[in-house]
Amino acid sequence: MVQSFRDLHVWQRSIQLTVSLYRLTQGFPREEVYGLSSQIRRSAVSVASNIAEGQGRLTTGEFRQFLGVARGSNFELQTQLEIARTLGFENPKSIDEAESLSHEVGKMIYALLESLKK
Repeated sequence: MVQSFRDLHVWQRSIQLTVSLYRLTQGFPREEVYGLSSQIRRSAVSVASNIAEGQGRLTTGEFRQFLGVARGSNFELQTQLEIARTLGFENPKSIDEAESLSHEVGKMIYALLESLKK
């Protein structure tokens, strides 16, 4: 039984995703500090934050709603990574690794949503 959002593997992985994206965006052009770099960071933080907030809610329906928001933020993040790749902001391999982790988190969110249907 999950006692805390910290016990959720999806939350733990989303924290790892966020940290990796903070490191990735450090290499972005300086003029992107308030642009794409900031947006990527906000999206990543939103994934982990919404998982945590949802787990703290009182009903399964509320938890599912917040997981849906986290899922949307993760898709937003994947879009932003594609833009960064297209603009050549970072080594493509680094972006591929971040994107792979984002896909993993996305699958975990989906699995958790499915398990809460029952």
